[in-house]
Amino acid sequence: MKRKVVKIDEELCDGCGACIPNCAEGALQLIDGKARLISDLFCDGLGACLGHCPQGAIEVEEREAEPYDEKRVMEYIVKGGKNVIAAHLLHMKEHNELGYLKEAVEYLNENGIEIPLNLQAPENHAHHAGCPGARTVEFERTTEPQRKDAPIRQSLLRQWPVQMHLLNPSASYFKNADLLLAADCTAFAAPDFQQDFLYGKTLAIACPKLDQGKDIYLEKLRVMIEETGIKSITVLIMEVPCCRGLLQLAQQAAALSGREVPINVIVLSIEGKKILEREV
Repeated sequence: MKRKVVKIDEELCDGCGACIPNCAEGALQLIDGKARLISDLFCDGLGACLGHCPQGAIEVEEREAEPYDEKRVMEYIVKGGKNVIAAHLLHMKEHNELGYLKEAVEYLNENGIEIPLNLQAPENHAHHAGCPGARTVEFERTTEPQRKDAPIRQSLLRQWPVQMHLLNPSASYFKNADLLLAADCTAFAAPDFQQDFLYGKTLAIACPKLDQGKDIYLEKLRVMIEETGIKSITVLIMEVPCCRGLLQLAQQAAALSGREVPINVIVLSIEGKKILEREV
């Protein structure tokens, strides 16, 4: 699968080892005088090690890599003792990877290991790799529908980011989720986009006409279907012909995954009216 993992520039790395203790997952080791990524399996791609390299030799790249396995990581983490466990749990919490955090806590409970008391991370201590706007965040939302005539309504957006190039297809909020794959223009055309289409769904947006790198979109959708296990896809597009490319991407990704997933398409007129809804 294609996902984010750290990359070490061996020419820049001077072997100081400053990054090693800052990777609680145990993905980095000092070998032959250079820091090495010893296993894709242990790298969560969140970049806790980035700010600790004085030579700037570490970056995060997106490439083909083994899926991150939280339970396997915890088998390594617990060998380091209470402080290493605490650092790892805080790392997951600060990046709002609540699904992985839950798996880690379950592992500790199943093995009778004490959960560190300092699990709560300070609000001003969050760190992340790359653009702050691409940091993975999952929101707590009410499950009750909201009245359309309510004076103030809460956003129904369940996660961030939403743009296909920015989102991580392996993020925990995609697990067993119903995906709304929406063309960019639909949210502006639909008079009540969130209540009518977004409610209860996880969101990904794209423009099939103007966006570059549609092969990346195809691979991310395949990962969501085959590896992350989304339950269904609702493709929301405009009536203009170029918009149908988004539906084709969803269908191609499903075919590549080899897994059957229900795909529904909803078509809006340029005036924002729903003119078609069907299963494909």
